[in-house]
Amino acid sequence: MGSSHPDADIYPEATGPAARIVAEHQEDQPITLYSGCFLKLNPRGLVPTLGAPAKDGSTKPLIESNIISEYLDWAYPKSGPKLFPEDPFENAHMKIWVDHITTRILPAYHRFLQWTEKSPYSLEKAKTEFLGALKIWTEQADVEGPYFLGKDISYADVCLAPWALRMWVFDHFKGGSGIPAPGQGGEDQQVWDRWHKWVEAVQSRKSVTDTLSEREHYLPIYQRYAEDRAQSEMAKATREGKGVP
Repeated sequence: MGSSHPDADIYPEATGPAARIVAEHQEDQPITLYSGCFLKLNPRGLVPTLGAPAKDGSTKPLIESNIISEYLDWAYPKSGPKLFPEDPFENAHMKIWVDHITTRILPAYHRFLQWTEKSPYSLEKAKTEFLGALKIWTEQADVEGPYFLGKDISYADVCLAPWALRMWVFDHFKGGSGIPAPGQGGEDQQVWDRWHKWVEAVQSRKSVTDTLSEREHYLPIYQRYAEDRAQSEMAKATREGKGVP
């Protein structure tokens, strides 16, 4: 990627808590990474891409975050908390709201973030659409929680967590997210109380905070989105009025 490309100057390494996780996994591994190898697994060149081990010793490619996450949850059931419910109905029900994240919340998030004065829609419309998508999802969460399905974390939580923990980008670039502060939700007080309870549960998990870099290094990336200059597949799809690519 040439230096003139608007997405070329991404900070090159993890910082903050994420840097420690990277340092703990720096041992040399008997693998070689190069673009041709990666593109053989995923011709679209998108991350994440996983080379899943096959019985004959080869690897078979898997792509897309949701698909890879479900594969890992079933293939390595003892490696951590079970993210996909064993009960068929609970699993299907959860996937409905994972789909809501992918098809409703994330596109609305990006339309809001990428709004400029040249956009064919108003900032208020983008904000209202985004908040509406969040409310619908939150209304479907288990009443007690703290997680979406109840006391245990699931993939519905993992799927939304990265965006939930970066709501500050709207404060920085768009004058606020519009999410009411605790105790100021008005007629939607119950819904927003439940939202804040969920956010607190997610952001207090070490497994979540350990993935975060220092905020200052996110700013240049999100500024390109806020100015609608980003050239990621998601940014381009948003400009074209499409959903998650």
